Amino acid sequence: RRRQPVSFCAMDSASAAMKAQGAVLRGLMRLGPAAQLRIAGGKPTVRDGQTLDPGIQLLLKLMAMAPQPEMERLSPVQARAGVTETRSLIAAPQLPMASVTETTVAGAEGALPARLYVPEECKDSISPLLVFFHGGGFVICDLETHDAPCRMIAQHSGCRVLSVDYRLAPEHKYPAAADDALAAFRDVVARADEFGADPLRIAVGGDSAGGQLATVTAQQALADGGPAPAFQLLIYPVCDFAEKYPSYHLFSDGFFLTEAQMDWFGQHYLSADDDLNDPKASPLKAGLLAGLAPAHIVTAGFDPLRDEGEAYAAKLKADGVEVTLRRHSSLIHGFLNFSVVNRTSHDAVCEMAGVLRAALAA
Repeated sequence: RRRQPVSFCAMDSASAAMKAQGAVLRGLMRLGPAAQLRIAGGKPTVRDGQTLDPGIQLLLKLMAMAPQPEMERLSPVQARAGVTETRSLIAAPQLPMASVTETTVAGAEGALPARLYVPEECKDSISPLLVFFHGGGFVICDLETHDAPCRMIAQHSGCRVLSVDYRLAPEHKYPAAADDALAAFRDVVARADEFGADPLRIAVGGDSAGGQLATVTAQQALADGGPAPAFQLLIYPVCDFAEKYPSYHLFSDGFFLTEAQMDWFGQHYLSADDDLNDPKASPLKAGLLAGLAPAHIVTAGFDPLRDEGEAYAAKLKADGVEVTLRRHSSLIHGFLNFSVVNRTSHDAVCEMAGVLRAALAA
């Protein structure tokens, strides 16, 4: 059958519809909590002694009203396309930076794309720098999906932020992402002058899978005796592929990240059962961690990964590592990416950026 030509009018129409939906969504997110709760059903969502943020409850309802195919039923390529479409719905005006520069850093097997964010207060000085690894289950997301969060962290922390586009699975299976993260960190330290960074104030951080990569980078840097991060900002990190903690069952479905999605991510990233207990995949399985850089661990109350992140904080504390733990009890996994439309998420990101600012103060 002859392929029909693409209609640019149809493409423009679809784009206009997406923009309209995004405008409606952002308008609803600007309503007060009481109005949001009424639209979301009138009754607060309470689980495990926690009450879901009304704006997040409304956001989840809107997502349920316009359902997408379950990620675990998609190919990685299809899932990545879906993330791009969803991102366009919550897009907001970009926070201004003194500069945003496309660059590269060394990966384990070649150069990796990266993006350097320099906030206004850092433009004329050598500054602290956060090497940031984006989330996405090691399979999806990229520099674009985390552009807004990186801008927000840079602006409120007074740090340069270098976002690294590590290799994704299943095209690059475990431990490719972990090896890229360590190589990238080492390269940034070696080239600190090029990035305008103080080599003694380079931190690692990330969300979800990216939080795991930051965790593993800090562990490996300590083990090999080379340059080590000055600080770790771990945002709802993946800490244990081998064991499912109680929060997996409490929040297995209906709160953005699902248990089925986590299984799908693990199947695409890991190759063998032995990988599950390797500390480069499950950092909670690591031995003694004394000597690691101080860490700030952020968890979300309604998140399947909540308990493993908090278990890792407990392990660090038991091993003598300076650690602070902050549970945002009303939020869900992924709130970093909702910070442009949700007040509570926005405040949570500002708070973690403040912790980073204090930790890397001269």
